[in-house]
Amino acid sequence: MDAFLKQIAFLEQHSNYARRWLSAKPEWHDWLQSIGSREITLEGIQDLLESCKADGLEVEQDEAKFMADLRLARQQLMLWLAFRDLNGLADLKEVTHSLSHFAELAVARALAFIRQDLQARFGVPWSDSTNSEMPMMVVGMGKLGGLELNLSSDIDLIFLYEHEGETRDGPKSLSNHEWFTRMGKRLIKFLSEHDANGFVFRVDMRLRPNGDSGSLVCSLDMLEEYLLVQGREWERYAWIKGRLIAPLAGTKDYAHCEKSLEQLIRPFVYRRHLDYGVIASIRDLHAQIQREAEKRSTGHQGRSHDIKLGRGGIREIEFLAQMFQLMRGGTDPRFRVRPTLRVLDLIRQQGILPVEDVLQLERAYVFLRRLEHRIQVWDDQQTHYLPDEVDIRARLAASMGFEDEVSFLSELQKHQNNVARLFEKAFLLDDETRLDLAPLEESWLPDARLFPQSLARWNAWIVSAKAKQLPEKSRLIFDNLVRNAANMLESQGGNSEDADRTLSRFFDLLEAIARRSAYLSILAEYPGALSNVLALLQSSQWGAQYLISHPHLLDYLLDSHLERALIDHPEDYWKEVKANLDMRLDDVMAEGDGSEQAMDILRVTHHTETFITLLADLGIGVDRALSVEKVSDHLSALADLILQATFERVWSIVAKKFGLPENLVPSFAIIAYGKLGGKELGYASDLDLVFLYQAAENDYDAQEMYALLAKRMINWLTAFTSTGSLFEIDTRLRPNGSAGFLVTNVDAFKKYQMREGDNAAWVWEHQALTRARFAAGNTSVGSEFDVVRSEVLSQQRNVDHLRKEIVGMRRKVHEGHPNPTSDFDLKHDAGGMVDIEFIVQFLVLAYSHQYPQLIGNLGNIALLRIAAEVGLIQAGIAKAVGDAYRLLRARQHRLRLDGADKTRIQLSDEPDLVEARDSVTLLWKETFKTSSNIETA
Repeated sequence: MDAFLKQIAFLEQHSNYARRWLSAKPEWHDWLQSIGSREITLEGIQDLLESCKADGLEVEQDEAKFMADLRLARQQLMLWLAFRDLNGLADLKEVTHSLSHFAELAVARALAFIRQDLQARFGVPWSDSTNSEMPMMVVGMGKLGGLELNLSSDIDLIFLYEHEGETRDGPKSLSNHEWFTRMGKRLIKFLSEHDANGFVFRVDMRLRPNGDSGSLVCSLDMLEEYLLVQGREWERYAWIKGRLIAPLAGTKDYAHCEKSLEQLIRPFVYRRHLDYGVIASIRDLHAQIQREAEKRSTGHQGRSHDIKLGRGGIREIEFLAQMFQLMRGGTDPRFRVRPTLRVLDLIRQQGILPVEDVLQLERAYVFLRRLEHRIQVWDDQQTHYLPDEVDIRARLAASMGFEDEVSFLSELQKHQNNVARLFEKAFLLDDETRLDLAPLEESWLPDARLFPQSLARWNAWIVSAKAKQLPEKSRLIFDNLVRNAANMLESQGGNSEDADRTLSRFFDLLEAIARRSAYLSILAEYPGALSNVLALLQSSQWGAQYLISHPHLLDYLLDSHLERALIDHPEDYWKEVKANLDMRLDDVMAEGDGSEQAMDILRVTHHTETFITLLADLGIGVDRALSVEKVSDHLSALADLILQATFERVWSIVAKKFGLPENLVPSFAIIAYGKLGGKELGYASDLDLVFLYQAAENDYDAQEMYALLAKRMINWLTAFTSTGSLFEIDTRLRPNGSAGFLVTNVDAFKKYQMREGDNAAWVWEHQALTRARFAAGNTSVGSEFDVVRSEVLSQQRNVDHLRKEIVGMRRKVHEGHPNPTSDFDLKHDAGGMVDIEFIVQFLVLAYSHQYPQLIGNLGNIALLRIAAEVGLIQAGIAKAVGDAYRLLRARQHRLRLDGADKTRIQLSDEPDLVEARDSVTLLWKETFKTSSNIETA
């Protein structure tokens, strides 16, 4: 009892509103004592509203009673919240969620009461799509939509209905529009009209289409037309928080209404690409709001006293979160959440901002929202100003748990400064860090001696029709970017030809994105991105062309947290990529035939992860670069992931066609051969695939179904869409090659592999099998393949005959890749990579029956080491050839990145390559008893 009395005293000391109501309703003391220590739950809120029911009421007689009961329930909730909040019993989430859930339930009960009256007089609107009564759709915007209502919030609402028509089953008929307009007007009255018991919520309808001048209610068609034709940028921010609150979630009409609304709102709010235009527009909106806040701050000591709209206030935290939501929500559904703290937590998890920065924003948000509640709970006033009076500030300090005003104001200032600094950093409000958009001096030109090619490009650009058609701001950004890039390259010193080539590539990029102001904005807003772009263009022609083809990838040059995650924690990284990809694919496939969108998502994901791997490969923004083996591991993991995701989504379509449940796992597997099979995939490698299934031998329905699954998968993987392409697919390694069935039963595959026919073909197929592995699909079928592979590879063979066949096959391969130059072909010439691969394949096929450890698909270097361990080759030469393979792959990889079509090199200045080639030719001679793979036996 003593503790409760102290808590009541503290409540009344810091809330004139609470003191007034407890004086007017002394019986609420006992109620508060019994309930105050309990967390406020949805059930507790429903208990408060128990008396507010429409059922059994005489409408005209009991409207006043209903409104009174609703208001008293609100006052009780406010007291309960104020008691718990001020006494440190409730966290911020409990306070905001309780108020938000109360608002939802109050709206629902008021609508039920009003509907009863309107139905008796005019019948009800009827939905053509559901063939049932059409409900009023109420969208909670702002803090209500985000479950973030404060202790004296108004509620921002939008009233919608499904379609036009007339009511039915009533004495009179009204248009749906008039019926819902009447309902909306009465709902506003029920919630906001003041009487002796106060009000429930102030209602703000200004976020509806056309604001105060617009219709109070509108159909979904009207809303769609408005958003398409008139929807403004600030309305995109507003609709981030938009949430259907009536019908209530869980009721029979909710799912249909929510889906109908979502289909309209999502494409308006979230773009299908990374959206950088929001940076400047949010900054402009923030500046406009600050100007309005300054006007309202007359009589106060400045903007710092407005803890919501002032410098370092709540709105800056919300805007920062919304920037990332709008920028990324179109490509990552996780950013479509509404509560600000959840968005900040996601930003931290994704490494978009440093962890400490996000924690400072979260701590500031909680502090400012708690302070906001203490300011408002004093007299139930919707204010966000920190009062000037010393005694009031001292009281606020005590309510926030501080010993004195000085320590309280110091903590407040610390949080506001942190928010302002991080907001300005995110939006680059400091003009010194932003690109200077002043016109260039007429005398400025790229230095003709340093950049002859680029100077020619510049001169051609400034007189081109494309340049003249650009908006003035875009042209200024373009020109200044060229100047800044030229200056950066010149300041680096080094080879002038390299600088000229890099700036020329930069021209290619700028011309590709010139009409897309959002992409120009990235380079203009983030100086670090420009530096990273130049580093990429300088390092790799292939990478330059990839970025030009996929300019949305500019986003990943802003910082390097993803590259670091890929390098440091690859397993966790790919799990995260898969989870995000699955979420996005499930999101679009749930809407019906989302095949086209799903194919686009797969392509964008592949482009993105390929580019991140490239940046890690080149060491851009990271301390250490990936080795070529790691690059191939990651590219192979990405291909496996894309194959699995494609398999799962295409199967759901095929299963539906054949009347099978989608959750039935098909007995189907995708087997990777070649570079993907050996996990040596490059950036532009084809995929060699074989499709296997498991069914009874004469089950032709399974053959038909799995053939369709394979064909659809190939289409998904190879089709060129608006977002580009994925892979070239080669299926000629399947049994009987191009003449064989596209899909093969596992049993038939085994019989085919175990046959003895044309010896040369037989050996070649088994060579290919050494680099084959299960990549995607049903793991049990994959395991069956592994059993067949192991059995085939471990057959005992005539070693001399095998040696002869492999040497003959090597000659055929060489004849198919003639080299008329004096340069050394890293892959195909004697002593090159193909020699190493054939040596390893021979060792596997000749000796796996004796040494089963050779069967594993472990890669050439590991298999050479195992062959040495079991005594098949000398340890020293195994290491030398392994090192040679690593060196040859690394050099080939670098030449490919530099845009080389043929990976040939002059050996005169390459002693390490000469040594590598010689070690390979030595092992070839020892293995195949011939001095060269080119000579006849």
